[in-house]
Amino acid sequence: MKDKTIDYVLRTTWLAVNKMYNEEASEFGTTMATGFTLLSIDPEKGTPSTSLGPKMGMEATSLSRTLKTMESKGLIERKPNPEDGRGVLIFLTDFGRQKRALSKEKVLTFNEAIKTNVSSEELTNFYKVAEIINNMISNKQIYNKKEHILK
Repeated sequence: MKDKTIDYVLRTTWLAVNKMYNEEASEFGTTMATGFTLLSIDPEKGTPSTSLGPKMGMEATSLSRTLKTMESKGLIERKPNPEDGRGVLIFLTDFGRQKRALSKEKVLTFNEAIKTNVSSEELTNFYKVAEIINNMISNKQIYNKKEHILK
């Protein structure tokens, strides 16, 4: 394939971002997944464990492993949800809040670096294209499983 496909550009760019964040996170003894999870937890009210996966686009198994590791490192604590006896709320510990602040700083530094090197018009177009791609995928406008059923 001579020209780069859209999915190739998305994948290689995401892999580069992922590698960059993991290299930064490793300096603080953590991972990008942990940093992303810390940023996804409400620092004041906590977050129901069941809403974290969809919010982050993570599979339940991967999220479970990440939460278990975070709990063992003292970043989070689980408490019963007073509004739903079956549910669990995830809260940040003081240590988790410190690591969350570091994660937030890294994300903001990345965003500022990009904004410095990309015009606001280009950035607006990037967001538009990403939204279109996400909507097309969500609405099954690319591959419709019914089209692939053998007759």
